[in-house]
Amino acid sequence: MDGYADGDGWQGWRPEEATAATSLLNCLVRELTEPRSGAASGYRLTGTGRTLTTGAGRWPQPPLAVDGLILDGFDALVVLAEEEARARTGVDNATLGAEMRDSRDVVAALLAARAEAAARDEKAVADLYLRSEQALLAGHRYHPAPKTRGGTVPQSWLPYAAEAGARYPLTLLGVREDLLGGEGVSGAIDALWGDAAPPGYRVLPAHPWQLELLRSHPTLAPQTLTALADGRIRDLGRTEEQAWATSSLRTVYLPDADLALKFSLEVRITNDIRRLWLRDLRWLQPVDEVLAALPPALSSLVFADQGYRTLAGHGEDGWEAYAVLQREGFAHRVAPGLTPLLAAGVSEGFDGNPLDRLTAEQAFAWWRRYVELLAPPALDALRDHGVVLECHLQNVLVAVDAAGLPGQVLFRDHEGVKLTTDRHASRLTRFGPGVPNPGVSPEYGRDRLLYCLVVNNLMEMAGAITARHPQLAAELWPTACQILSEYRDFIGVPHIPAKTNLLLRWLDADGGDSTYVPLPNPLAQVQR
Repeated sequence: MDGYADGDGWQGWRPEEATAATSLLNCLVRELTEPRSGAASGYRLTGTGRTLTTGAGRWPQPPLAVDGLILDGFDALVVLAEEEARARTGVDNATLGAEMRDSRDVVAALLAARAEAAARDEKAVADLYLRSEQALLAGHRYHPAPKTRGGTVPQSWLPYAAEAGARYPLTLLGVREDLLGGEGVSGAIDALWGDAAPPGYRVLPAHPWQLELLRSHPTLAPQTLTALADGRIRDLGRTEEQAWATSSLRTVYLPDADLALKFSLEVRITNDIRRLWLRDLRWLQPVDEVLAALPPALSSLVFADQGYRTLAGHGEDGWEAYAVLQREGFAHRVAPGLTPLLAAGVSEGFDGNPLDRLTAEQAFAWWRRYVELLAPPALDALRDHGVVLECHLQNVLVAVDAAGLPGQVLFRDHEGVKLTTDRHASRLTRFGPGVPNPGVSPEYGRDRLLYCLVVNNLMEMAGAITARHPQLAAELWPTACQILSEYRDFIGVPHIPAKTNLLLRWLDADGGDSTYVPLPNPLAQVQR
């Protein structure tokens, strides 16, 4: 069960349109509507005052109508979203519509690539973890253009697309030792490929797609060509090892080495260009120190972003564009006998998803155990230590036993971790005033955690379970409340702020300048 065309409402829509429209419709309903007054069905579109009606399902779906007139097809939905955003904000956006259509076209290309692989009778990836990482055909379910690749032709990005099962060799650069920058531990890179570097040089792995993208960079392209010509940088060829694309695209996993590497990509994915920005790189080690100092019951659940290396001498642009971050693998984190899976993959669906083979009783036990393993550590980290883990579905791994039941939950990616100013005031001044830092107020930290934990994780996982077992719908949230009763004062806010990705992109704002819409808190609703 993959959830891409939930229910019968999408009949008559092409598969890529149904997949792309789900995300756009989710945004439209969440950000640009409000419930109609009284017992009236449907939604009031807040920009124009028109009435939108939808079909029921895990997410809103066809039949769609505006003021009783049928809305048929993805392009009509794009036009509706543009009209409502324009009316709501009073400003226009000449590019977002093209991004939405490009996102649909990317899904079409991915579906075609999958069909071609099936026609060639290629065997499915044996590793369940990799299968879960490469399952996110739809991408972010609450973004208007989650799959856009900048309007480029599929041939430029398909070789690196996780959703198409991509695996590929990395490119190795030899960088003169005095031009290798970075911080922390990145010795696993040397252990793998250090022998490829000539004397006086260090090896710097590079994402081949990023190198292609940098060829058109106005300043870095000529600088790099000059450095290659005079020998400061050397092209050492490609790795024998295959790197597997993961859900974030710019992070790859090397199974034999049990190593993850995160690169920069000069591509807008959802809201941001996906660089390893200097503002985040400089805080990599301080944040890792905080996480490592947590009590073992917490610190043991967080994958270490151990360090990074990059190219110096090409300014801040080069420092960011060539950076590669080393993240530890599973060996010291995942308990014996358990198989790690990307939580987002479990929510979305893939061949081998443990949710697919559970009875209703087992699915209920799955939910209970998942909440027990996921929520208390995340809440403890904030309440007791002032650490906000970015525990949305794509940053959480759930390790399951042979029966498919959760035995462990693990957190990854320091980039989104925040530190509350009441607990970490002195640490947050480490680089002086005026330097961006990951500090947030306790109130904002709570809102951010609840958004990641409840809206972006538990609500989606509950949806995946109830899509399979509708009879459980009334039981899941009361059970979660019971499990989290000691946190009632903390989690009992009536509403949780949810990011407005459609409005964010419409206003062309930076991802860090997000605005939010209040969503009813399912935990608070049950408590009352």
